[in-house]
Amino acid sequence: MLKISEITKTVPIDEVGVEERVARLNSRSIKKESKVQALKLALSMIDLTTLEGMDTPGKVIQLCQKAKEPHVALPNLPTVAAICVYPNMVPVAKKALRGTDINVASVATAFPSGMSTLDAKLKETKQVVEDGADEVDMVISRGEFLKGNYSYVYDEIVAVKEACGDAHLKVILETGELQTYENVRKASDLAMHAGADFIKTSTGKVKPAATQPVTLVMLEAIRDYFYETGRMVGMKPAGGIRKAKQAIQYLVLVKETLGTDWLSPEYFRFGASSLTNDLLMQIVKQQTGVYQGADYFSND
Repeated sequence: MLKISEITKTVPIDEVGVEERVARLNSRSIKKESKVQALKLALSMIDLTTLEGMDTPGKVIQLCQKAKEPHVALPNLPTVAAICVYPNMVPVAKKALRGTDINVASVATAFPSGMSTLDAKLKETKQVVEDGADEVDMVISRGEFLKGNYSYVYDEIVAVKEACGDAHLKVILETGELQTYENVRKASDLAMHAGADFIKTSTGKVKPAATQPVTLVMLEAIRDYFYETGRMVGMKPAGGIRKAKQAIQYLVLVKETLGTDWLSPEYFRFGASSLTNDLLMQIVKQQTGVYQGADYFSND
């Protein structure tokens, strides 16, 4: 087992090089047939999310219906990967998705701030799993990380992972608060060595949220961790990804950095809500030649 000092050693990041690589990959053109496949793949990777103070059981049930049947006019579309909700809505989502393969994901550990005691975080984690959550999206303690208290962050992730039992753990780094690419890389390495099944960019409550350069840094951390350990860790960019074109660009980043084994909902997710409708609009356009506006799709 590596020491914390070895896990968190600074890996120099060439900021210009990262951004140039992203720009170069974004310039690639994709043929129509491949584009349709990419759009459907992206749809299958969505964690359809509602994390608002005004959330109600009715809204969650409606969202679950959309997850099961994204567009009535195209019945053969893939379902989304998961519904992501606040802890108190887990039983509602679990009941609404009964009989499907769609997972229920719940944010936990005092989302989005992470400002609570470890006991409270573990209690919340155990509760959402008991209520039926298949996946837990936890937030790291960014204040402790930025103070250099890496052992605290590592031990917290280990404890939450244990509290998850059989549920998968996604560790949210909140990269918009980590200040540098080096910190993003360090937090990624720390989370994976502590047992994260996925690493995730953002809560969606802080700007900037997901960006392609930050995602590339995290993907490279996943690649290097895989070479070191043989364990595949998933990736979830979240927040600010609203257009199908962006989603396809992210898929290109994954393929070119990690390979096709990561191009599945098991290892790559989008944390999104509005992205779903743009993917549906683009799929309809590619299949029918007619572009339908947003009014043709449910607004949830």
